[in-house]
Amino acid sequence: MSLRGCFVTGTDTEVGKTRVSAGLLHWLAQEGWRAAGYKPVAAGMEMLDGRLINEDVLLLQRSGSVPLADHQVGPCQLEAACAPHIAAELERRLIDADSLCRGAHELMRQADFLVVEGAGGLCVPLGADWDSSQLMVTLELPVVLVVGLRLGCINHALLTAEAIAARGLRLAGWVANTLDPDMPYLQRNIETLEHELRRRHQAPCLGVIPRLDPPDAAAVAAHFHAAALRSRFGLEQARLTD
Repeated sequence: MSLRGCFVTGTDTEVGKTRVSAGLLHWLAQEGWRAAGYKPVAAGMEMLDGRLINEDVLLLQRSGSVPLADHQVGPCQLEAACAPHIAAELERRLIDADSLCRGAHELMRQADFLVVEGAGGLCVPLGADWDSSQLMVTLELPVVLVVGLRLGCINHALLTAEAIAARGLRLAGWVANTLDPDMPYLQRNIETLEHELRRRHQAPCLGVIPRLDPPDAAAVAAHFHAAALRSRFGLEQARLTD
């Protein structure tokens, strides 16, 4: 069974991948689809709602429209808030690619669409000889790139897009997330990203997220470009055939 949905990656860590993923889950639910969030690898756990859980996993769990247990959304949660392969070493665990792929396919039985969020950036190591990009290749989902708007974001975005293409993955589009609202020439940076990512990769902007308080899923979803999302993910055609 092939997967339907997207894999959300970012130009770096702490650029808003989880907020964008939660927003996508909310948006899909509003469109009438059963949407499930999946965070295959998550590093950093704390006591939330009376249980030890990763904060990103909890947000995806709450934002999806399919009731799921903690382990279904986050099958590999590691306690230390550091690079995943280091966190796994500290616990003397191995991050198993096959089990992560099985988890995604099991979720697909309960949902129409999966929103899979990666750990950190595109090439974060998950073991001695593999990284997050290899998991993306195995899952074969179109990629949504979250670009954190701050100085240096153009170069980071273009390099990441090149790496996505080099692995044979499809960059479905990108989302601009405002990290620094006082960034000089903010709009000109967005315009440059729009031009370059479309020119080089035919990848449209799927939304521009301002600085939000609070940055909840509904607020994020309100800033997506709905027509672009429907087009890039074939949602109108899917509705006709389902």
